[in-house]
Amino acid sequence: MKKYMLCFLIFFASVLQVLACEVCKRNQPELLQEISHGTGPQAESDYYIIGLAVILVVLTLIFSLKYLLKPGERNPNHIKNIILTQQPDL
Repeated sequence: MKKYMLCFLIFFASVLQVLACEVCKRNQPELLQEISHGTGPQAESDYYIIGLAVILVVLTLIFSLKYLLKPGERNPNHIKNIILTQQPDL
């Protein structure tokens, strides 16, 4: 339990470092005022690009977790079984 609490505190502390400063809050559009540094999106098309990138990242995360946790390979002749069952040469 202590390990999880420490991880949570480290994550929370790192998120606080990412939040925007006062100058950036004033210069950002209303949607991004609290979360982004710098000038922010300059045109309407920038929001579409950001949205597409967020969708791609989320889909990549979902599929990577899905295939990492349950790969679904049941075939005994699959190449991974050759590696797992092979005896090392000593």
